[in-house]
Amino acid sequence: MRRSEVLAEESIVCLQKALNHLREIWELIGIPEDQRLQRTEVVKKHIKDLLDMMIAEEESLKERLIKSISICQKELNTLCSELHVEPFQEEGETTILQLEKDLRTQVELMRKQKKERKQELKLLQEQDQELCEILCMPHYDVGSTSVPSLEELSQFRQHVATLRQAKASRHEEFVNLKRQIILCMEELDHTPDTSFERDVVCEDEDAFCLSLENITTLQKLLRQLEMRKSQNEAVCEGLRAQIRELWDRLQIPAEEREAVATVMTGSKAKVKKALQLEVDRLEELKMQNMKKVIEAIRVELAQYWDQCFYSQEQRNAFAPYYSEDYTENLLQLHDAEIVRLRNYYEVHKELFEGVQKWEESWKLFLEFERKASDPSRFTNRGGNLLKEEKQRAKLQKTLPKLEEELKARIDMWEQEHSKAFVVNGQKFMEYVTEQWEMHRLEKERAKQERQLKNKKQTETEMLYGSAPRTPNKRRGLAPNTPGKVRKLNTTTMSNATANSSMRPIFGGTIYRSPVSRLPPSGSKPVVTSSCSGKKTPHASRHGANKENLELNGSILSARTLKGFQI
Repeated sequence: MRRSEVLAEESIVCLQKALNHLREIWELIGIPEDQRLQRTEVVKKHIKDLLDMMIAEEESLKERLIKSISICQKELNTLCSELHVEPFQEEGETTILQLEKDLRTQVELMRKQKKERKQELKLLQEQDQELCEILCMPHYDVGSTSVPSLEELSQFRQHVATLRQAKASRHEEFVNLKRQIILCMEELDHTPDTSFERDVVCEDEDAFCLSLENITTLQKLLRQLEMRKSQNEAVCEGLRAQIRELWDRLQIPAEEREAVATVMTGSKAKVKKALQLEVDRLEELKMQNMKKVIEAIRVELAQYWDQCFYSQEQRNAFAPYYSEDYTENLLQLHDAEIVRLRNYYEVHKELFEGVQKWEESWKLFLEFERKASDPSRFTNRGGNLLKEEKQRAKLQKTLPKLEEELKARIDMWEQEHSKAFVVNGQKFMEYVTEQWEMHRLEKERAKQERQLKNKKQTETEMLYGSAPRTPNKRRGLAPNTPGKVRKLNTTTMSNATANSSMRPIFGGTIYRSPVSRLPPSGSKPVVTSSCSGKKTPHASRHGANKENLELNGSILSARTLKGFQI
């Protein structure tokens, strides 16, 4: 049994006790039966009215709850429709009071969501309006609904974030363009003369409209200013080059050059004006020193001829170079020729530098070849000979490779220009082949000269004998120095004759008496060494000690070396 039912039964019991108590009081008082009946009717009526009133109040409460439920359901359906969510469904059976409470709670929640969405929509619209005005873009269309859905709000937020990013990017680009434009204007001494330029330079950065059209116009303005700046720089650099050239030609002293050193950098209008004034002054001075200027140009011409490997015939082709009539016309001819040569050299600079590299390598190669055929190179000290041999071997490998690279580049150049690439009046590869052939002929000639010289020397020695040569420290015999004497035998030859002959220890040079003597008649022949190094027939009679000492390929008998010091 529910507690409310128990309380109802207790109320009935309490009412019964109260009526019984009233009857007892009435009996003690002695109230007649008819009055008791009336009093009981009064009690009944009071109780009935009280219960009716209470029932009416509860019925009214029920009606209010039912009405609230109906209202909440209608509002809740409307809110669900506006918020684009599923309608509210009560789970399971519930009482009127609980249903009303749940519906009312859900309505309040929906109202709060609706308010938050509308507030966020308003904030996003304000931000969109501000950004669109700065970026000059159309406003975002959220549709006709008063309450946006969660997806619509998400798209709107993403749109506003994109606008912020575009604003930041354009603002950064605007700041960079503005800074470069101001620098260019300062460099050009340019004052803003249009409303757009004044807006860019003078107005506040945040007030500038960051439309794509304005950004494009800014880029175009910067390109125009940079083009003017580049033109000014090119003009100023050309004036500076002209000034330097005139300085060199006129041999202007350093103190005069330092006077205009301040305008040798920059490209502002005042710098350009100062440079032009200096050029005009030097041109006038050039006219006054015509001969000196032309001679200076001729020196430069000769340098370019050397760098371009001009042959004498090509040099003679420029007849004004040899003229002594120093006029303005002659100066113009020289100026035109130096400009042509300078351009010609710059266009083919890589080829000429390659040829120059080959020339230097070739000269170094010839120098190493000359040293390789020089006998005195064996007196080398400090490892220079080994270093030269390594460099010589390296050049023998790199020269052909360099020639092949130059040949390929020259062939390509000749195909592009449809003419031959000439060095010293002939094609480069013909020139290289000629140099190698001359080198080969020179080596052949030197070889024949050496052979002829050796042949003559041999014939002379066969006729007259070889003249004694002063031995060097390696091959000759050292003098008798105390403390440094190394004996080859324990006894010393004391009576060596001046015309005795001996074969040297450290080489093949033969020492003999200038005049060969015949032995006296009837006596034993004197032992002498011949040019061929053969022993005499009687050498065995005098050689008790037949041990031989072999040193550096030469054989010398121990008896002959007896007593000699090394």
